[in-house]
Amino acid sequence: MGFSMGLNLVLLLAMVATNILSLYHLSSTLQSPKPPTQQPVPDHLLHQLNTIRATISHLTRHQPPSINPSPTTTKPSIPQDLLLYSHLSSIASACHNHPDLLHKYMTYTPYSLCPLDSDLLAESLILHGCHPLPRRRCFSKTPPKPPSSLPHNPFPSSFLDSNVIWNKYPSCKSFSCLAKQSPGLGFDLNTEISKFMTYKTELDLPIPQLLQVAKSANSVIRLGIDIGGATGTFAARMKQYNVTVVTTTMNFNVPNNEVVAMRGLVPLHVPLQQRLPVFDGVVDLVRCAHAVNRWIPLTMMEFLFYDVDRVLRGGGYLWFDHFFSRRMDLSKVFGPLIGKLGYKKVKWAVGNKTDSSGLKNEEVYLTALLQKPVSK
Repeated sequence: MGFSMGLNLVLLLAMVATNILSLYHLSSTLQSPKPPTQQPVPDHLLHQLNTIRATISHLTRHQPPSINPSPTTTKPSIPQDLLLYSHLSSIASACHNHPDLLHKYMTYTPYSLCPLDSDLLAESLILHGCHPLPRRRCFSKTPPKPPSSLPHNPFPSSFLDSNVIWNKYPSCKSFSCLAKQSPGLGFDLNTEISKFMTYKTELDLPIPQLLQVAKSANSVIRLGIDIGGATGTFAARMKQYNVTVVTTTMNFNVPNNEVVAMRGLVPLHVPLQQRLPVFDGVVDLVRCAHAVNRWIPLTMMEFLFYDVDRVLRGGGYLWFDHFFSRRMDLSKVFGPLIGKLGYKKVKWAVGNKTDSSGLKNEEVYLTALLQKPVSK
């Protein structure tokens, strides 16, 4: 502030001096008995005017000196992590890489309903690292008859088809179709109602056991995040234990977000590479669901793990639920990456992945419950 005030004072004095010299020259010209003949400006006056102009020009370009100037100071380089994150994370800088998708997304008739492909195009852009701005001057279509209230039981007897705009989904036009066509995606309530409640193998961690572990450690679980939680079954079950869990989920051509909302829960439509939209150290539990697995690029996975660490409070829990990878990668890559967090291992169970893909690629499942240290 002191430098700025000094600079303003010098500029003011310079302008005053310039005006005085100009008036002096003008008055001497007016008092001349021979107006037709123009008097030359004295050399000393021109010299003073040029000096003042040069001073003003120099001062206006001058920048305040650094506190600790160094003769070898160079322009700071952009951190490599930031450059890498700009390609992985869902920020606007990635949008210019996909002009074809953006062109489709922004093609619509103003002041009418938005095209039905809005959600699918937006999701494609998000997955490519571009969160598009909302469309201007078109209106989103919504289901015509929403329910009058949210269900007290997040496991209703059935989901109402009228709560979904089915035209945007190519394969099925009803929940009964989804339950038959994709039985493992969370739309079959007869299957979902038993999840997270039974213990069949070491890879299972039933919710009663999870809560008992926390109670034994004199810890509490009140708030949680379910990363990649599909239709929100985990959040639905935790709601019955008076625990609030928000679910991050993408649709992938099925109405995951709509179902989470229909259960009276909160869906967050964000991809795995996006910064979790909650503040630091405010949640007690983060569950990494089946979507977090070896297909995620390693660097993106590291960003995810440390963002989870950011939102977890001290003493909170990180739960890897059936994380799958190659057996060799688990011991040499993912295990050491998880170990860098420095969390306490409450549970660490590894079992073979017995489906065709698992047998072909020598894959295993990892279920791990880790507790963040209270202080570091």
